[in-house]
Order: sequence, then C-alpha cells, then structure tokens
Amino acid sequence: MHEVVGRGHAERLIPMIAELPGGGCADSIAIGCGPGSFTGIRVGIAAARALALGWGGTVHGYSTLALIAAQGFEVLRDAEQLSVAIEGGHGEIFLETYARMPFAVIQPLQSLVPEQAARVAIMPVIGNAAARLAALRGAGEVLEVAPVAAHVWRLPVTLRTLPPTPIYGRAPDAKPMRVR
Repeated sequence: MHEVVGRGHAERLIPMIAELPGGGCADSIAIGCGPGSFTGIRVGIAAARALALGWGGTVHGYSTLALIAAQGFEVLRDAEQLSVAIEGGHGEIFLETYARMPFAVIQPLQSLVPEQAARVAIMPVIGNAAARLAALRGAGEVLEVAPVAAHVWRLPVTLRTLPPTPIYGRAPDAKPMRVR
C-alpha cells in the first residue's frame, strides 16, 4: 500500500497499517529516517519502534534521499551520478549526490538556498525540487521521484539497515534558552 499524505499523516499512519493483511504485523520494519518533515520523521520512527516492540520484531532505518536515488537510477539507466533535491523547508533545499556503481554518497547531505543548490547539483537532478533547480540553472535533465518504501530493497543492505534515528537536513530552529 502506498499513499501520499500531506498534512495529517500522523493521524493516518496507524489506521493505514491496520488496513494491511494481518493488521500489518511484521517481523521486521523498515522506516524512512529522513531528511524530510521534522514531525513526520519523528512520528514514523516512533510508530515503527512501538510496533516492533509490540510485535517482537526489529526496526531498521533508511535514508529517504538514498531511496529516491536508487529509484532514479532504475529509470535513468545511463546516469553514473545524480543529485537528489527535495524541498527542505524555510526556502531551502536538501541536496545529496550519489554514484551508481558502487551505490554511494559522493556529496553528503546539505541544506542550501536554491541558488546555491543549483550551482552544486550534478545533473541529472531528481526529487520534488529537481525542476526548481533546473529552472535556476536554465537547463538540465530532471525527474520528479517520490520515495516509495516498497522499493527499499533496491538499497544496499548497509543503507537499509541504519539505526532508526532521524536524519535531519539542518540544525533545529529552536535554540536552548540561556541560563542565567
């Protein structure tokens, strides 16, 4: 089952799992750890951990950008490298660049203003901010790819068995109060 849910994903998640055969009960759970929506990532990881605890299973994380890259390489068969660009909030773009063989990160995760992301991205660019970067560059091959969790098997084992902890694209907005 795959459903794109904007706002309200926290309310939809558990009922959606309950609709699966056997109530979704699984021995192993793979959870997207981000980067992405701060709340969405934390809700997803908390739900995965709770379900794994209740079902006596395990939970493993994966990078959302790595999954998008793996899906992109399936479509863009001639690409040896590509950049993944997704909207990061606050007007910034999360950008990460991958090599096909061996599948690996070659430019680590950055949160950049669009103009800066357009300068450093390697074409082709995929993800929900790809068209925006190509427009800023005035050219470039783009593919809008959304992550589909059912395709997590396309990732190397080392990238689909990460600790189930959030991958944040940038520092938190909230700052600790200064103690006097």
